Amino acid sequence: MPLVTGLLPLAIGCLGALACLIAGFWAMQRKRLIDDLPTSKTQGVFVGLVELKGTAESESPLSSYLAGVKCVHYSWQIDEHWSRTVHETFTDSKGHVQTRTRTESGWTKVADGNESTPFYLKDDTGIVRVVPEGARINAVSTYNETFARDNPLYFGKGPSREIANTTHRRRFQESALPLHAALYIVGQGRERQDVVAAEVAFQKNTPMFLISTKTEKQISSGYAWWAWSWIVLGFVLAGGGAALSGVVSGAATRFPWPAVAIACGAYLVALLLGWVWTAYNSLVTLHHRVEQGWSQVDVQLKRRSDLIPNLVSAVAGYSEFEKGTQTALTQLRQQMEATPPGVAGPDYKGVAPTLRAVLEQYPNLKAGDAFLRLQRSLEETEQRIALARDYYNDIATFYNSRLEIVPDRYVGSLGRLRPRMLMSAADFERAPIHVKLAP
Repeated sequence: MPLVTGLLPLAIGCLGALACLIAGFWAMQRKRLIDDLPTSKTQGVFVGLVELKGTAESESPLSSYLAGVKCVHYSWQIDEHWSRTVHETFTDSKGHVQTRTRTESGWTKVADGNESTPFYLKDDTGIVRVVPEGARINAVSTYNETFARDNPLYFGKGPSREIANTTHRRRFQESALPLHAALYIVGQGRERQDVVAAEVAFQKNTPMFLISTKTEKQISSGYAWWAWSWIVLGFVLAGGGAALSGVVSGAATRFPWPAVAIACGAYLVALLLGWVWTAYNSLVTLHHRVEQGWSQVDVQLKRRSDLIPNLVSAVAGYSEFEKGTQTALTQLRQQMEATPPGVAGPDYKGVAPTLRAVLEQYPNLKAGDAFLRLQRSLEETEQRIALARDYYNDIATFYNSRLEIVPDRYVGSLGRLRPRMLMSAADFERAPIHVKLAP
């Protein structure tokens, strides 16, 4: 029986240590996700997980409910204080029935609300649209006051009816993302439906969608603090469970150092293996993001290659079509054929400048609806190529840097991960997004 009783603390300690280790690795994965994402410029956002820094801007900002500040998101809550006297009966140690009185008090939420609007994140290269719905938002406090019943806001902003046992005090709290506030965003980039441009919005299976007024360093440090706190607590539980097990079972007359050493050693081995697993998985995930970035470029280059023969045919219908122009278009069409997938290849050139030169020489082409539709499709495709190229180069550069950093380079060698070549390109034009931001 003492042996069985002694195993119980050991089992509880092991299970607690395992739970803490899992929680610690979860926080560590969050930290590495943030650390493994390169900070993209707004002009480099395309399809894929991105990290951005800039200021919150809007054409039509919101006005927060309590403070009335201009913002792009706000949430508010009103709590009412209550207090009551409770009379209760109980039986004492002598079997006599006694009565006692105690006072209870607390706060009860009586009203709350929130509102968000799509906004633009602005940096030194431009702007990108952000749809905050579904994001985890870390906002700043814009209002925190407690009022009595004689204050106009008590019923002006709060409900007209009071709760039972009220003390006639209400607490008004509000947080918001103010206009022009510096933001840190991690989210999924996708293509907008209205124009050829990117936006950041919620998507299923996205590992993180965060909009925060905290800096990247603060968020990463917060996850690191939680990770190490859980790991240290797990270490204590592992050692403490083993020590208590030895004392309770009576197997040792002195402190059971051997059992504690074995438990702590096993925990450290599990910690090391877990760290290697976390680091390797993060590198593999980063590798897949690079592959995804290249596939986006590949898709748009293929689309452009398919458009060029149609353009050649449309222009060739005019008897005065120059052989030199047709040769230039044909050479551009052959770029994809000359470059295997996944290789940076030659210096890609945009077709749009050549196409405009053709239009200047043959103004009659502007009257052809089919040609104009092809021209618009080609220009939109080249804008998508520019978006995809910038995203690929950003993520590939960060991936290559990770494979050179110790100890990640040794973990990466386990999976035979290799650096990726960057894509050099020129003459791909990106259409500016024209919006009138609020001052």
